[in-house]
Amino acid sequence: MAATRLPTYFITHGGGPWPYMKAEMGGVFDQLEQSIVDIRQALGERPRAVLMISGHWETPGFAVSSGATPGMVYDYYGFPEHTYHIHYKAPGSPELAERVADLLRAGGLPVRSDPERGYDHGTFSIMKPLYPDEDVPVVQLSLEAGLDPALHLEVGRRLAPLRDEGVLIIGSGSSYHNLRTRDARAIEPSRLFDGWLQQSLVEALPEARSRALIEWENAPAARLAHPREEHLLPLMVTVGAAEGEPGARIYHEDGLLGFWTVSSFRFGDVPSLAKS
Repeated sequence: MAATRLPTYFITHGGGPWPYMKAEMGGVFDQLEQSIVDIRQALGERPRAVLMISGHWETPGFAVSSGATPGMVYDYYGFPEHTYHIHYKAPGSPELAERVADLLRAGGLPVRSDPERGYDHGTFSIMKPLYPDEDVPVVQLSLEAGLDPALHLEVGRRLAPLRDEGVLIIGSGSSYHNLRTRDARAIEPSRLFDGWLQQSLVEALPEARSRALIEWENAPAARLAHPREEHLLPLMVTVGAAEGEPGARIYHEDGLLGFWTVSSFRFGDVPSLAKS
């Protein structure tokens, strides 16, 4: 079980329930899948639990899933019938949910427990390749419906102590998310916005990173890349939880779905790498 400080991750989570329909996908998400498997291999020891911030859950104030045996949320449309019967069976963790709520309340942030919330595809599409044995507890934290980037950075700062407690913090979204442009119109804006992410998250000084994210709408092609920013906001939480620590790109693909340039990022050092 992890006993040193864990990094945080922002992962582009792919389309719908893709880990459960790889035959139908024809290898579209193979590179993404390998990048997620690589995370498990780099970490080595399993974390005590995963805290997932998914772009598919928004609430007034914040909410944290507190059920011991979460169900499923099939929040997608037009997929094969069998994908509406899948079940990612990892347990929840009421104890971690309470710890998350306490940390946020201590910072004056509004939060409530939700014992009924199940795993949405922003959660299980990552967890299935990351921990396929379904034996690592998962707690989910919602986005606040106002989608304020500064607020979500502050949430990350409040949650940072979890990294020393064996909790792996993952933001699940997408570096590019404009479902209306699954054609050649996506090539240039996704490339431009991805380049800005690389510069802001990896190449710039860490102290400049948070400022850039608060002002993300000024980035090249920002609103073409994210007409609505719910798939970007999980990034703010993961950066806030590792503020001042180095960023690294761990997945990059030109032409996902034929046209999208997308990336995933890590913040902070992997313990095994930090020792080497």
